[in-house]
Amino acid sequence: MVRVSRVISGSIAEELGIVPGTELLSINGRELADFLDWEFLTADDELLIAARLPDGELVEYDVEVPEGEPMGLELEPPTIRRCANRCEFCFIEGLPKGLRKPLYVRDDDYRLSFAYGNFATLSNVKERDIQRILEYRLSPLYVSVHATPWEARKKLLNNPRVPNILEQLTRLAEGGIQFHAQMVVVPGLNDGDVLEQSLTDLWNFGDAVLSVALVPVGVTQFSHLYTGESMDVGNSRKILAAVEAWEARALAERGERWVYGSDELYLLARRELPAAEHYGEFPQIENGVGSIAALRARVANHLGELPRLDGQRIGIVTGSAMAPLMPEFLEQLGRQTGAHFELIPMVNSLFGPTVTTAGLLVGADIRRALTDRTDLDLALIPAETINDAGVFLDDEPFVALRESLPMPVYPSYDFIDALAPEGQRVAA
Repeated sequence: MVRVSRVISGSIAEELGIVPGTELLSINGRELADFLDWEFLTADDELLIAARLPDGELVEYDVEVPEGEPMGLELEPPTIRRCANRCEFCFIEGLPKGLRKPLYVRDDDYRLSFAYGNFATLSNVKERDIQRILEYRLSPLYVSVHATPWEARKKLLNNPRVPNILEQLTRLAEGGIQFHAQMVVVPGLNDGDVLEQSLTDLWNFGDAVLSVALVPVGVTQFSHLYTGESMDVGNSRKILAAVEAWEARALAERGERWVYGSDELYLLARRELPAAEHYGEFPQIENGVGSIAALRARVANHLGELPRLDGQRIGIVTGSAMAPLMPEFLEQLGRQTGAHFELIPMVNSLFGPTVTTAGLLVGADIRRALTDRTDLDLALIPAETINDAGVFLDDEPFVALRESLPMPVYPSYDFIDALAPEGQRVAA
């Protein structure tokens, strides 16, 4: 069902009389199933839109759309396709009970893969979906491959009915669809020979596979399905060795690295992170690949925009993974501003000490870090800890937490966004 949630003032939709709650049924005789149909079918200049108004009246709108002018409406969010797998490394399977319900939704939706870069396994894709992907040329897609050998993938996804990913990718690649792939590597399950075979298979797709990210498995203290080995220093270094061997081959044969290790993999292996140039156009930065290098580049490029803050004491809350890297940033910030920056690393109280990412700290961690710090003039916390509604993972509203603390608190992606004078702040 495609239903209107908002109509922009002065838009074509408002002129037609479309109102919130209107159900959009078809365009030029083609039934609308979801937002993809709406986006692609409204690309025509002449539209015959069948709709049902909130009072039940059926109407048709005959529209000539000026080139480049949007219809001017927003749609209600689609029903998300749920994941049929039970991957033992699934983060949602490692969530504690009692969190808000949306956090337990395991989406596996090729539409969100195309629209927002969400990774999907394609394990619930049907023939009609394949046809739709090809017709609308939904490219690139972001695919959680994990392993190409079929039996290994069945075990990893804990789903004996999972389709053969090589057959799926072949069909789509032959239709001109490209992919960014990820593999969450579980020692003992998809490292070693399985990893090499998977990378070889993906390499053989040529230009269809744009990039591959290797991400180390992460488990919480509640991960009840996990049976693999721990991602220790030795295992991390073995995976990085595979990354570097394939990078060298890709650079020699294709002029680009093609395969990348996530930042977390380097940190676990206790290896120096590459510079920003290593990542090209950062094809998988949202997957934690190159985010630290990008942060270093942003700070270096915009440090001069910061004002003098002489004598101020500023607390920087972070997770245990980033803590060893933070002194280099705080030294630069202190030298530029004259402020004293204090690092406040926190262990995750909700997921346990094995979850070290700063963005997964919860409201209780921030409160514990700052509630008694009357000596601080202000504090910065990772902006990634708060969702679009301004709420931490443990359901603590940021506004309520901020009002309870003894200093101003600002979410920050890169320090510059919070400390630069308003009007000069750089978008993270």
